[in-house]
Amino acid sequence: MTGVMSAQQAVRGDRSGDLQALRAKLEKVQGRRLGGSALPVHPALAGLLPGGGLRSGSVYSIDTSPSLLFALMSAASRAGTWCAALGMPDLGVEAAERLGVSLSRLVLIPDPGSRWMAVAATVSEVMPIVAVRPTSRIGDADAARFAARLRDRDGVLLVQGRWPQAEATITVSEQSWTGLGAGHGYLTDRGVVVTVSSRRLPSPRRGHLTLPAGDGSVRRVPDPPSTRNGGRPLLEAVG
Repeated sequence: MTGVMSAQQAVRGDRSGDLQALRAKLEKVQGRRLGGSALPVHPALAGLLPGGGLRSGSVYSIDTSPSLLFALMSAASRAGTWCAALGMPDLGVEAAERLGVSLSRLVLIPDPGSRWMAVAATVSEVMPIVAVRPTSRIGDADAARFAARLRDRDGVLLVQGRWPQAEATITVSEQSWTGLGAGHGYLTDRGVVVTVSSRRLPSPRRGHLTLPAGDGSVRRVPDPPSTRNGGRPLLEAVG
């Protein structure tokens, strides 16, 4: 709650003083300067992302899956990084905690209003990871100005939607559930295919994950034989 109140005060108050004070406070709590290097992600996702993590000063366009968002935040959050989520009133804090997000370092602003981009820009001054669900289209000029601000602060923006010139686009597809028998049982593991496309990659990277498993964890699972070796059937690849 303290984090939420501090962020809201920074948005509403005098930016020059309040933001500097809040930024200094967060640096003291985290024991390091904000920014400077790539932020870690869950090991199940690290091999899919260019550089193995979230590049400082970058924007990522991601699916609206809450599990994906929490998996991207969890490792950095546990390492002491503060995260904020704007315009996502349906996010569940219990699910976030099960997927490894430290709730003591998570700030929620459910309704940033029509000036969501201005609010996100202000919050990004003090929060290393900011996630936002846009309520309007992002123009190229606005996106370029925001990106310049992120590079200056070494922040990361996770956008649930399209963003011009994003560092990478992360999508979730081929959802399937396990746990149901012949008309009985409970849904347990949620299997998905996560695809990462980026100008830094020669081709998109795809991985099969449980997102989440029945116990709330995220795991990388072996690709089915038909999807290995560039998507060709395994026997054909060997032959």
